[in-house]
Amino acid sequence: MLNRRHIRVKVMQSIYAMHQNESDNLEKQEKFLLASIENILDLYLVIISALIELRKKEQIFIEKSKLKHLATPEELNPNLKFINNSILLALEESSTVSIALEKRKINNFQNNDDTVLLLLEDIKQSKFYEDYMTIKSTSFTDERNFIADLFEQIIAPNEKLYNYLEDYKLTWVDDIPLVNTEILKQLKQFPSNDERFKIPKVYKDEEDKEYAINLFRKTVLNETDLEKEYENKTPNWDITRIAKLDTTILKMAICEFLKFPSIPLKVTINEYLEIAKEYSTPNSSVFINGILDNLSKELLTTEKIKKTGRGLM
Repeated sequence: MLNRRHIRVKVMQSIYAMHQNESDNLEKQEKFLLASIENILDLYLVIISALIELRKKEQIFIEKSKLKHLATPEELNPNLKFINNSILLALEESSTVSIALEKRKINNFQNNDDTVLLLLEDIKQSKFYEDYMTIKSTSFTDERNFIADLFEQIIAPNEKLYNYLEDYKLTWVDDIPLVNTEILKQLKQFPSNDERFKIPKVYKDEEDKEYAINLFRKTVLNETDLEKEYENKTPNWDITRIAKLDTTILKMAICEFLKFPSIPLKVTINEYLEIAKEYSTPNSSVFINGILDNLSKELLTTEKIKKTGRGLM
């Protein structure tokens, strides 16, 4: 689920938080970093649980409507297409999902169903939902496409759900697009046979987890030396007035130059430029690009950079 850029962002945020809090407790901040990454799985499961709860809430609504004293013909003979959708049923009946929800104690929308009810209202008022419910028969592929489109067009961008997730855990703000992309991909590829729905791993492999830890440790433990690499290369910039976030980005990038021999220079530069564009000031990417481009050439000339493998320069 997690890609290298997102790992870099998480490390950047942890180092920046250390500076803001004027903390030198490396072990405590490393634990916070790893916890914030692991919590991405909780976010994933909370959103998956929302899909399950949407079906449950609509089923309860239909059953209650039938019991009305003056129930309408439509209420007595309701359209069950939504609650009988194969994908929603499969998620609800999945042992893999239910075990994961129980193991990580994910019960957000069982304890507080307001968000799901508001989301369900938005769904039912949409033309998209109306069109689906009027089709008499649908194949598994049609049902899968409907849920994928429903998620992409209505659920993922829904402000009520986003606000709930943001309020529940602030560290999730940057993770929501990543998790929504993963869920959408899974919904589009939802298995039509007996193959179990799989909960994704947070890290692609153990190497990525080691990368996160090493990038954090090597940057923090070598900050003074890393700063020396760029402090004389900012003639048009007052070093004391450079944004703290920019100095963090520079140190991390230079750390990758010098201490991660398997990561190509171009990859490092491009990744941190994109991070700077998204998270720092409007001028940051230009400033950082100039420093990293010149510094990489100098470090190559002085043979401080030693990369292994083909095409890594």
